[in-house]
Parts: sequence; structure tokens; C-alpha cells
Amino acid sequence: MTLFFKQYGAHYKALLRLGFPIIIGQLGMIILGAADTFMVGHHSTAELAASSFVNNLFTLCIIFSTGFSYGLTPVVGELYGTRRYPEAGQALRCSLFANLLVALLLTLIMLVVYFHVERMGQPDELMVFIKPYFLVLLVSLLFVLLFNAFKQFTDGITDTQTGMWLLLGGNTLNIAGNYVLIYGKLGFPELGLLGAGISTLASRIVMVLAYLVIVMRQQRFARYRAGFFGLGWSRAQFKRLNALGWPVGLQMGMETASFNFSTIMVGWLGVVALASHQIMLTVSQFAFMLYYGMGAAIAVRVSNFNGQRDAVNVRRSVYAGYHLIVGMTIFMMCLLFFCRYHVGGWFTNDAEVSALVAALFIPFLIYQFGDGLQITFANALRGIADVRPMMWMAFVAYFLISLPAGYFFGFVLEWGTIGIWMAFPFGLTSAGVMFWFRFRKKMQANVN
Repeated sequence: MTLFFKQYGAHYKALLRLGFPIIIGQLGMIILGAADTFMVGHHSTAELAASSFVNNLFTLCIIFSTGFSYGLTPVVGELYGTRRYPEAGQALRCSLFANLLVALLLTLIMLVVYFHVERMGQPDELMVFIKPYFLVLLVSLLFVLLFNAFKQFTDGITDTQTGMWLLLGGNTLNIAGNYVLIYGKLGFPELGLLGAGISTLASRIVMVLAYLVIVMRQQRFARYRAGFFGLGWSRAQFKRLNALGWPVGLQMGMETASFNFSTIMVGWLGVVALASHQIMLTVSQFAFMLYYGMGAAIAVRVSNFNGQRDAVNVRRSVYAGYHLIVGMTIFMMCLLFFCRYHVGGWFTNDAEVSALVAALFIPFLIYQFGDGLQITFANALRGIADVRPMMWMAFVAYFLISLPAGYFFGFVLEWGTIGIWMAFPFGLTSAGVMFWFRFRKKMQANVN
């Protein structure tokens, strides 16, 4: 036992120091999502169902774009670990440009989706809420990607507190805006779901502007600004950011797609099913973001040690992170199990929705360990910049296993919404096992 803590104790402390601010920032995002769902749900069940549909379409874009921005972490982490600070600033400049191009591409794709949204089989009565909300979120995509670039830069240089405070501040602003615009307070018109969208757009703009001011004005970033402005563009760095970002974005996008395409299937079952699904997605994101906060800390530590060619500490950082994520998983499972009959009532007064939410907790709790496993080793592979194989593993896990299983359980076996959710444990666990085997293979190759 003494040897165990000697090997892992320092890694636990370092991961908690890095991961805690990320987790707090992620909690702020979850609280924002819960507040959106809570406020919109109490305004009307129809608007809750409409927000479920639109948010899940955009979540696919946002998760993909977040994954794309993660390509900056191993680049900056390696440069920071070897004290090449101006080159890290140059990497930020290239990342901002790459994220701008991806934002324009995603905006174009989602604009095409907007013109076909009425063909996706959703209830007709929801279209009056879906379409204006969709357009407002479409405008905000650019600011999501620019914020991601700044955040991955500061996380990569082990400054995880800046992102935390900006997320908390921006989310507080968003919640206040929700209250004013959804319900029509302080002399503003009552806009309902559209008001939630406008508030989200405003907060995302403010967070990007705040990040820009901090990085460009504060003295602690001066050594990075020297490279940002002085080294110019680097084609090699731009190509590497894309080579790392696209596979991670596609891997995370396919994982999210297994949930979001399931949302379309849930929509075939009606408004109650869709509203229940949205509440459970809010709860599941709470757990996911907690795990991913620690996963991001794993990626930062691994990239630092990988830049120093220290394979022993790469491996120990990953397994220390996994121990912490397992502990978080057990805590979350116990907490949510005892809350399962109350959660639905926090978001809506609809008794039918609340009853279905309680039933959906069973498959949700089953997949927690699989989710923790895939998050740990996806970030481990990201930290060592071995990201391309994850695309194919994610395709198998989420498109060949999870989605077909959801349709089979939900519609062939006629288990409905519960059946669709029963597919998630299969997809997430299979992804985690494949990522784990890949990481072990890479570590064995480094040792040999």
C-alpha cells in the first residue's frame, strides 16, 4: 500500500489541482443547462420538448467543435513541458484560425439542417418554437469555437482557473438573462424559449471578449504573446492542429451522435417521451462533464510528460486519473439512485414525464462505469497524440453497436424510450474497452 501511494500520490494531487477548476467550470455549464431546462420546462412542456430537439442537434456541433479544439492540448502541453513558450503562443494563433474555419463550416451545415428541420418527424406543434430558437443558436456557434480555442490554450499551460472563472461568470450572466427574457421581467417582453436562446448568445459573446482581453492584456501571458504576434503563421502547426483536432472531434461527435440521433427516435414516440429524454440528458451531462473535467486534466498531464518522453509518468498519470474517475462514478451513482423519483419534478409539473424520467434512471446508472472508462482512455490517447484510431473505434461503438441496439430495443422489442436508453451501456462500454486496449498497446511499444 505504501508503494502504491508513493507511485500515485503525487499524481492524484496534481490531477486534482488541475482537474478541480475544470470540473467547477463544467459544473457551471451543467447548472446552466439545468437552469435552461428548468425555466423553459416551467414555461411550457411544448417548449421543453422543442428545446430538447434543437439543443441535441447543436450539442452534436458543440461537442465536435470542442473535440476539434482539443487538438491544441497536446501541442501546447508538449511546448509548455519543454518551456517553448513563444511557440505555444504561435499555436494559439493557428488554433484560433482553424477554429474560425470550422465554425464557418458548421454554420453552413446547420443552416442546411434548418431548411430541412420540418422533415425530421417531430410534432408539428413544436415548429413555432423550434425554428426561431434554432436560428439564434446558429449565430452563437462561432463564439463557442473561439472560446474553446482560448480555453484549451490556457488549460494546456496548466492554467485551468481562468477558464473556470469565465465559464462561471458567463453562465451566471446566462441564467440571469434567462429569467429576464423567458418570463418577461424588468420591462422586457416574455419571449419563452426564444429568450433562452438570446441569453445564451449574449453570454457566449461576452465570454469570448473577456478571454481576449485577459490573454492580450495580462502580464502573465506576455511570453506567449511574443510568439502569437512575433512568430507569424506556422503551416506545420496548422497542419498538426488539424491532424489532431479532426479525429478527436469526429470521435466525440460520433459519441454525441449516438445520443442525438436517439433523440430523433425518441421524438417519434411523442412529446412526453421527448421531454423526459431532455431531462435525462441534462442529468447525464452532469455526470459526463464531471468525468470529462478530470479527463481533461489527464490529457494535460499526459501531454506534459509525453513532451518530456517520460513513459512511466504518462502511464501513472492515466491510471491515477482512472482511479479518481471510478471514485467519482461510485459517488454519482449512489447520489442519483436515491434522487431518481424526485428529479422529474424539479423540471416539470407533468406527472407522466416525471414517471418516465424515474424509469430511465436504470439504463443511465448501468452505463456510468463504461462512460468513465472511455473518457479516461480517450483523454490518455489524446495526451499522447494517438487520436486517429479513435475515429474508427468510435464508429464501431456508437454507429454499429449503440444506434442499431437502440432501434432494436425501442421499436422491435417495443420497449419505447427505455429501450432506446438501454443501448447506451453497450456503446460506451465497448468504446472504453477499445480505447484501453489501444493505450496499453502504445505503452508497451514505448517500453519495448
